[in-house]
Amino acid sequence: MLGAAALACAFFATPALAATLAIGIQGEPASLDTARIGGTTWENDVLGDLFEGLVTLDPAGQYIPGAASGWDVSDDGTVYTFHLRDDANWSDGEPVIADDFVMAFQRLFDPANGAVYSSLFYPIRGAEAHTKGEQNAPALGVEALDAKTLKITLNQPTPYFPTLLAHIAASPVPSHLIEQFGNDWTQMDHIATNGAFTPTSWVSHDHIAAKKNPEFHAAADVALDGVDYYPVEDRSAGLQRFRAGGLDIVRDFSPDRYQWLEENLPGAVHLAPQLANYYFALNQRDGHPTADKRVREALNLAIRRDVIADKIMGGVVSPASGFVPEGVADYTAQAMPGLDQDMDARIARAGSLLEEAGYGPDHPLKLTLRYSTTEANKRIAVALAAMWQPLDVQTELVNAEGAVHYTELANGNFDVGRGSWVADFDDASNFLGILQSDSPKNYGSYHSQAFDDLMSKASRETDTAAREALLEKAERQALADYAVAPIYVDVSRNLVDPQLEGWEDNALNRHLSRWLSLSPEN
Repeated sequence: MLGAAALACAFFATPALAATLAIGIQGEPASLDTARIGGTTWENDVLGDLFEGLVTLDPAGQYIPGAASGWDVSDDGTVYTFHLRDDANWSDGEPVIADDFVMAFQRLFDPANGAVYSSLFYPIRGAEAHTKGEQNAPALGVEALDAKTLKITLNQPTPYFPTLLAHIAASPVPSHLIEQFGNDWTQMDHIATNGAFTPTSWVSHDHIAAKKNPEFHAAADVALDGVDYYPVEDRSAGLQRFRAGGLDIVRDFSPDRYQWLEENLPGAVHLAPQLANYYFALNQRDGHPTADKRVREALNLAIRRDVIADKIMGGVVSPASGFVPEGVADYTAQAMPGLDQDMDARIARAGSLLEEAGYGPDHPLKLTLRYSTTEANKRIAVALAAMWQPLDVQTELVNAEGAVHYTELANGNFDVGRGSWVADFDDASNFLGILQSDSPKNYGSYHSQAFDDLMSKASRETDTAAREALLEKAERQALADYAVAPIYVDVSRNLVDPQLEGWEDNALNRHLSRWLSLSPEN
């Protein structure tokens, strides 16, 4: 393991240096199968190192060729022809072929897999129809022209399409292993990967170990011998392990420790702008009080987002009045109605709405609020309960580790549920898309035909200004429906050993280990 740097302060140990990186990730992946992942940020950390799609990311988060050496685009912008690298191989020595991508997309759009990211790739011809199991679906627009040439046909021009292909869900799968082992191909004694690293062991809730993949096309430029990924949901424990030299990177830290960290570990603290939001899903399924729009509006009006941002999050984040963060390309952020009023007016309106909905001192509104286990999440949940209490709202707080929490959200077992979204690519549709009726990430089961129609129109619109107008109108619709409770626009928070070279903060907060190395000066 790369030892943590011996900083000027006395908090760091100085262990012997080795070439295996130790990363504290925020949770455990649901799977190493790209069609069966759960849609969490920490899966990017692991699977991003193990697999490489047609397109990948450089240290600054810019898109560059990955398993493809390049591609051609038809004059009408609907057909992409990718040329795979001649030296792209799986870790077992088998060549990466076009059929590996064909099978990957077939599995992504197979309804049996319930892939959470399938809708991200609906621009591909037939993708949506296949995912929904429609009869007479058109042929899927992904085909192998030969072993090293892949053709992808889209429904209409989608200028940002190449950026989607850097997503881990667009990674290839080893078709030769799936044909042999089926869904068991990810078992440690079967798996092969085409990224810079390949896994050697997985001890559940302890760590995943990976070694350098000698078959990776750029293996000569990969400095690390391996990477170990440790699920660390307790941010305090992660900080302690980092200070003791047990972790070289921690992929989050409690924001209330930011000032202390800046004073004591200044060379290790990385705080950077990020296209990400923090929100609470509001369950709109039958039988939940939050199915009533009046309740959703009242809860939103009573939230003091500035207090959460300043007091709980230490002022490192910005209060959110909408769902799409500021800074997204070709987009103007929208605001939820009523949040521009002073708090007295908002509370008065919230009380009237709840009374109208049948709630009050003699019939209090009772809510179950679920959150994933971190100290900051707990403090925010407690704060929300306190903010709603003057409205005679009784809030039961339920917490669980990340994987369990998101399973409960997906199953609808909550009234109010903590969620967050980090952009997969720089476009408003990436945020708004998770509120569409058929999105697996639509935890609150929000449904608005008007919203869905606007999103559908935007997906077919090729004029940038017209598309922006449609997306902005869609967000206004969702905000007027009080579909969710946005809380703040997030930033990336990382602790990084100053001995490491190659780390660059970026808006996607994606950091591939292939670019990292141990500083020769240390």
